[in-house]
Amino acid sequence: MTARIDARFAKLKEEGRPALVTFLMAGDPDPDTAFAIMRGLPEAGADLIELGMPFSDPMADGPAIQKAGLRALKGGETLAKTLATVRRFREAEGETPIILMGYFNPIYVYGVERFVADAHAAGVDGLIVVDLPPEMDDELCLPAMQGGLAFVRLATPTTDDRRLPAVLRNTSGFVYYVSITGITGSAAPDAGRVGAAVARIKKHTDLPVCVGFGVRTPDQAREIGRAADGVVVGSALVAAIETSLEDGRASDATADAVLTLVRSLKTGIAEKSLAEA
Repeated sequence: MTARIDARFAKLKEEGRPALVTFLMAGDPDPDTAFAIMRGLPEAGADLIELGMPFSDPMADGPAIQKAGLRALKGGETLAKTLATVRRFREAEGETPIILMGYFNPIYVYGVERFVADAHAAGVDGLIVVDLPPEMDDELCLPAMQGGLAFVRLATPTTDDRRLPAVLRNTSGFVYYVSITGITGSAAPDAGRVGAAVARIKKHTDLPVCVGFGVRTPDQAREIGRAADGVVVGSALVAAIETSLEDGRASDATADAVLTLVRSLKTGIAEKSLAEA
């Protein structure tokens, strides 16, 4: 399944532009609306899709994504239903890479061996599990890679050159650089510092480096995309869902609110490509 990720980044490199990586919480605000958004993401401009696995104690996530996870859990979303959503998506779309992002607890309860097999069969390409450090690679990272799934690792502003080799050792697919110290959506990234950090990471790996946490606008996406191989947007999309709700439920405007924002983010990245062509 990592072939889809590799192929997408190779194509983007030929086009001379960074990837737009979009995050959506599975089951938020309800399964049907979440799937309608997911189905529309590739046409709107998403190059890779991160699909959140709802969890009750998401320690790396800010308020917007925390509330999205709680909405999904309240609506009955489970890990099995999330995998079913991926299978349904793959019935019509076989090229866009899908990365499941979340925490180890739901996977542990599901069963690691069963989860890896089911995720691979569903059409998942990779995993981002934020609470498993390299010292715990035997728990999920190595089984996932053996089962055909990329294991995307996070590097942060506090990951120094002594720690970086351990972080990169079993990383595959791409490296996710967290642009700020803190939770998702809590601050805006400094493009200059991000550029320097990406350049430092690239000295240690040939993998693409994608940058997330705090990117909200087309201008920010364009600036971050000057240095990174991909720009990850999550909290802004989840916030667009929240603000479109009526009495806590999806409205006729919910899916379009998210997809319109994705189109604007893609335009920002495309402007960067044209300006530097």
